[in-house]
Amino acid sequence: MRKLMTVTVAIALLGGCSLGPDYQAQTLDLPDAWPEHDLLEGAAQGQALLDWQAWWTRFDDPVLNQLVERALDDNLTLRAQVQRIEQARAQLGLARANRWPSLSGQADASREQQPEALMPPGLGGGEARNQFVVAGALSYELDLWGRLARERESASAQLEQSAFGAQAVRLSLIADVVTAYFNLRAVEQQYALARDARISRERTLEIERARYDSGASNPLAIRQAEAQLEGVRAQLPALRQQAAMSRNTLAMLVGYSSAELLGELDFGETRLTDIRLPDSVPAIMPSALLRRRPDVRAAEAGLIAANAQIGVAEASRWPNLNLTGMVGSAALDTSDLFTAPAQTWSLGANLAAPLFDFGRTRARVEAAKAGYEVAQTEYQLAVTGAFRDARDALTLYDSAEERISAIRRQVEAVEQTLVLAELQYERGAIGFYELLDAQRALLDAEMALSEALSDRLAATATLFKAMGGGWQPDAMAL
Repeated sequence: MRKLMTVTVAIALLGGCSLGPDYQAQTLDLPDAWPEHDLLEGAAQGQALLDWQAWWTRFDDPVLNQLVERALDDNLTLRAQVQRIEQARAQLGLARANRWPSLSGQADASREQQPEALMPPGLGGGEARNQFVVAGALSYELDLWGRLARERESASAQLEQSAFGAQAVRLSLIADVVTAYFNLRAVEQQYALARDARISRERTLEIERARYDSGASNPLAIRQAEAQLEGVRAQLPALRQQAAMSRNTLAMLVGYSSAELLGELDFGETRLTDIRLPDSVPAIMPSALLRRRPDVRAAEAGLIAANAQIGVAEASRWPNLNLTGMVGSAALDTSDLFTAPAQTWSLGANLAAPLFDFGRTRARVEAAKAGYEVAQTEYQLAVTGAFRDARDALTLYDSAEERISAIRRQVEAVEQTLVLAELQYERGAIGFYELLDAQRALLDAEMALSEALSDRLAATATLFKAMGGGWQPDAMAL
């Protein structure tokens, strides 16, 4: 038996080769640097050594931080992705276990009687007798063509794919929570603006009615003031509805239970203007983006797994060599088991190879190669999508910043216009309609500014997501 084990180990070490192509890293034509951008350039001014792992904390909002942390603990989508990691880890453990011999034990007990016509009475014919067998069996498949090695390679890559997939889901979840939170704060601010405008319009209507009673106004001005007031009132229900839906969306992302969803959703009193905008993010080279984006890493891991499956399929076309060994004891009485006369053993080898399978193995190889081509295309799509996301995020941030600057100038101009309109109306230089128009223009500008502020905050979160999120403390800026 010792000789058999020695021969088996020697064959396992000296024999065997892995069929199928070895994975070759993809070569991509990447730009040397990003277009100049203030947000990225700021990282070179001392921000590089900061810990950007929890990038959402850079908005300096405790409520947002709590929501993100809860989402990472309770979100069902993320929990399912983590469970897929455990499933892939178990598959890898199975693939690793297949490289080792399989040892099994068995125990049999039987009672039989042979007829005297087949067995003489002196040998036990015509009499019932017992038989007991206890044995251990060892079986081992020699990985001559690397099938088991390729299966381990594929399983390991699939585990990495699941892990990177979970990171991608995690990053998307954080970005979605942050964006939904900003949207909620924007709607709340717009509702507050509309509510303040309603109070202002109610006061204006009261003043105009008093002027009408004193003969200083006319019925048209009263109707115009009432129409302006009702127009603002009509905005309030729609804004309340948007706020409620935004709270529901945020609660779902965070992982609220059904009971919590049916209760009162309270996300604090933070105002949109209180949220601090990060002044920079760590700058990275375009080539580093491929190492940072978890979705790209997951796609490459899937490509590695698909490449290994080609080797698995090709190895299945060649013979399998299995070694078997058995040692045990057989006796007619349990007291005779494990005695020298009762010992039994056997050694064997089995060589099996497909001869005529009507193209099954060839089809498996072709299917594996086709699967690799699909994975390669998916990897290229992931890379292209990563750079598109990054470029779009930079463009979105730039356009949001320009929009905020323009709307702020508009708000200042409209505020000055309203002050002048009020003075001229009091002096009788303009009509009541011009005053109402200035009030309406200010509300519209303030609403647009609130939306633009939210868009810029969301654009910053999108940029963090596009750049891969979660930088380590030792991340170096350009």
